[in-house]
Amino acid sequence: MSANFIDSELSALKDAVAMALEYANSLGTSAAEVAISKQQGLSVSTRLKEVETVEFNKDGALGITLYRDGHKGSSSTSDLSPEAIRQAVKAADGIARYTSEDPASGLADSELMAKDFPDLDLYHPRHTSPEELAELAIRAEAAALDRDPRIKNSDGASANAHNSVKVYGNSHGFLQGYCSSRYSLSCVVIGAEENGDMQRDYDYGINRRFDALLSPEQVGIKAADKTVARLGARKLATGKMSVLFAPEVATGLVGHLVSAISGSSLYRKSSFLQDAIHTRIFPEWFSIAEQPHLKGALASANYDSEGVATRERDIVRDGILESYLLTSYSARKLGLVNTGHAGGIYNWTLADTGHSFDELVRSMSRGIIVTEVMGQGVNMVTGDYSRGAAGFYVEHGEIQFPVEEITIAGNLKQMYRSMQAVSSDRDLRSSIRTGAILLDEMKIAGN
Repeated sequence: MSANFIDSELSALKDAVAMALEYANSLGTSAAEVAISKQQGLSVSTRLKEVETVEFNKDGALGITLYRDGHKGSSSTSDLSPEAIRQAVKAADGIARYTSEDPASGLADSELMAKDFPDLDLYHPRHTSPEELAELAIRAEAAALDRDPRIKNSDGASANAHNSVKVYGNSHGFLQGYCSSRYSLSCVVIGAEENGDMQRDYDYGINRRFDALLSPEQVGIKAADKTVARLGARKLATGKMSVLFAPEVATGLVGHLVSAISGSSLYRKSSFLQDAIHTRIFPEWFSIAEQPHLKGALASANYDSEGVATRERDIVRDGILESYLLTSYSARKLGLVNTGHAGGIYNWTLADTGHSFDELVRSMSRGIIVTEVMGQGVNMVTGDYSRGAAGFYVEHGEIQFPVEEITIAGNLKQMYRSMQAVSSDRDLRSSIRTGAILLDEMKIAGN
């Protein structure tokens, strides 16, 4: 997707949103908001160094929501012709006339709209061909297959290039849009030993810039090394021991916090952190800072999906929960102030304790490193946590052997309070930027 194409699309989509808002206003609605996005991308997957699939996608749609005195109606269209947009607006208005009144519905307050729009360095267009992406995937597979004779097979590699443009406007006079790019490369391989034991693992890279991706050789070699390390995995005896969540798994552990403090969970009273604001839920040394304006980061934005300005904030400071995650609707339901979290979170960065991952391993007298979790055994109402896991058994600071088919169990409230350390080598491939997280003790169910 060329830069000129994106630039022309951004202008055209702004015109389409402005047209929809103008027509909604002419119908005498109380308020309206319109969001539109277009994506274009190329994905190539390979298996055993042969191209398996090439996919080109280009899609997008306009969604409009109208309000009539507390009544809400929504519709969408992928046809952006003037007549199709008018029909979508009329359909939304017709729906609004028949829905039940909801006093909490409506636009976010006008004074919360974003007014500053610094360049966040999110868009780095680069022409990529199927041949170029196929070469990257094949090189990743080749590096993995050549890494160790125990790597017997490949489950495939994939290289992807995607660009998008998004525009949002509402009847407060807010009308903004931005472009973004994302490139990724992944590889999955299978290892086997003579006794028939087989394991698979993967690695991946993702970045806004094509030239900042990990090299295919790095991705392939790491995928192979992780797979080989899992060979010979055993079960463990049931007991209690310390648990070190590897960075890529620690993001999920913190992700449960996102769900627990989101407004929709709170007003439905379905969170284990109900009424936890301004109370200590983590150790005193623990903090999470939200940084929406980090240049080039994967979860940066100047405003949320309601046009509300994003801002730096402490989610957790000195172990104390400082903020819920509220949209305009959930804030009204709870009688609180909108925090600008319609659409998700923005670059949560966990404070670390100055230890490397290896140092945390050496600090463990007896425990496991969790590198994979399975299943959906998390009760967000009670905080009870029970998931299948795999990883490595540690004794006296040394990895002894890989483990599999175990269950780790606890309660998230207690797990959060019992955090001992966060490593400084963060995984930056998601909206939660964290290193490994060490917990002093969890129940381990095995043999």
